[in-house]
Amino acid sequence: MKRVLILVILVCSVFFNNSSLFAQGEAAVPFLLIAPGARNGGIGEGGVALANDANAVFWNPAGLAFQYQDPEIDTQGEITLMHVKWLPQFNFSDLWYDYLAGRYYIEDIGMLGGSITYLNLGENVWTDENAVELGTFDSYEFAVTLSYATLLKENLSIGVNAKIIQSNLTPIKVTVGSETGYGKSTAFAVDLGVLWIPDYYFLDNRLSLGANLSNFGPKMSYIDKKQADPLPTNLKMGLSYKIFDDEFNKMLVIYDLNRLLVVKHKDGTSDNVFEAVFYSTWTKGSANERIRKFTHSIGLEYWYGNLIALRAGWFYEDPNYGARKFLTFGAGLSYNIFGIDFSYISAAEDHPLSDTMRFSLSVGF
Repeated sequence: MKRVLILVILVCSVFFNNSSLFAQGEAAVPFLLIAPGARNGGIGEGGVALANDANAVFWNPAGLAFQYQDPEIDTQGEITLMHVKWLPQFNFSDLWYDYLAGRYYIEDIGMLGGSITYLNLGENVWTDENAVELGTFDSYEFAVTLSYATLLKENLSIGVNAKIIQSNLTPIKVTVGSETGYGKSTAFAVDLGVLWIPDYYFLDNRLSLGANLSNFGPKMSYIDKKQADPLPTNLKMGLSYKIFDDEFNKMLVIYDLNRLLVVKHKDGTSDNVFEAVFYSTWTKGSANERIRKFTHSIGLEYWYGNLIALRAGWFYEDPNYGARKFLTFGAGLSYNIFGIDFSYISAAEDHPLSDTMRFSLSVGF
């Protein structure tokens, strides 16, 4: 049990406010915020307005609607997958993350998509209060997502995700102190996304604006419903701009803002999702505090032809509200229907994400 708690704290520490983390945490199943796709990992872990591959299921489902417009160029379907050793600084060989996503266009219906997200927390030893071993169990969490996206206009799309989330921290019945039960929980959530490409002539279709509200759903509880935690409901907003785009050279810049829409109080209670999303997140604390709780991602991507890509980015979070900050680098190769991407996080030596490497593969069909 102790190792499970350590792992959960470490995973949470990558996403949530350090000042309150060890006292109470912020939300359940923070693995839903892990950024999939080595391409996005290389540009500062952003891309809500650059959702032009199957990873749009995570970044912005509305982006799926633009991915099959010219049958001569676009593939009707695509599958992408990624595997990464998570939090490499802690040397847990059995702590890893997998992501599989796909999309397919159906005539007269629109673009359908889906994904499977899986975080393996490894084998853990169950002990009593006297450190006597009582057995072992495996811990893991996963989410299954279904997506739909359609164009409202030639330059405007919407997308929606419906997901089921399963957390299995202690899949066997255990007793720790006065608490007895299964450390399992199931939840449901939806994501809503929009993507707009302004058609003003002076922009020449170079600018994209996107937003995505993700993990909107009821609280998640394990043994005690009174101690239910909110899902990591998150708001992404951002832009993508093509600096230049010619036959041999392409470069674009992205910028994302993220805000966790979770409000938890000192007594361990938390606001329900409707109150947190539409009211208390935006009114609690001073205006300066509310602004500083946003995280920022900025990235550059350069393509030589449609063959080789180079990427770099920067992720920043205010020192008083998590203090995550790191550089990202990446590269990609594309040939015919195949794409291979790699990204690397460069951070301080004691940072949990330092030296994280992502590899992803995509295939169009």
